Amino acid sequence: MKRAAVLMIEGYEESETIQIVDLLRRGGVETHTFRFQEEEYVLSMQGMRIKADRMFSDEVRDYDVIVVPGGRTAWQRFLDNKYVMETLKWFNEQNKLVAGMCSGTKVLEAAGVLAGKKVTGYTGYENVLTSAREFVEEPAVYDQNVITSVGPATPYPFAFAILEALGIDPSSIKERMLYTLAKGR
Repeated sequence: MKRAAVLMIEGYEESETIQIVDLLRRGGVETHTFRFQEEEYVLSMQGMRIKADRMFSDEVRDYDVIVVPGGRTAWQRFLDNKYVMETLKWFNEQNKLVAGMCSGTKVLEAAGVLAGKKVTGYTGYENVLTSAREFVEEPAVYDQNVITSVGPATPYPFAFAILEALGIDPSSIKERMLYTLAKGR
């Protein structure tokens, strides 16, 4: 079974995070959320407290993909966490999957993960994700070992891209959710 580690730090964007976790679990991926504080409930961008599964540790390196969701204040906290940055670099060096959405893509940029890759990001991020080979206007992009997505409106295509990168066909999930019928992309 494939495994996904989704990071939750104070200020994370809850709708992105929870939807990604839900969709990956629906796809059969063993998915855990990781916190950076002793308290199990992590304060989100909108002031919600949501319980994270585990404390961030070396255990994360045993996962197949590491996911950095967005959040207006979360991304700076990730940047300030030396261990997160080292872990993202390690995933990239091992050619393991690294995924970032919205301001999470800025974290991947700072970790050097986007260098030479085709990416997407939030409006105006083409001027921020400067190490990328190419910036495109698409909801989600998978290139080499990196998956990027625009923001709060794109957790579905982002999660589906992660599933595909893990070798899991998301078409049955899309069908059950009427995603294709609704012309989701």
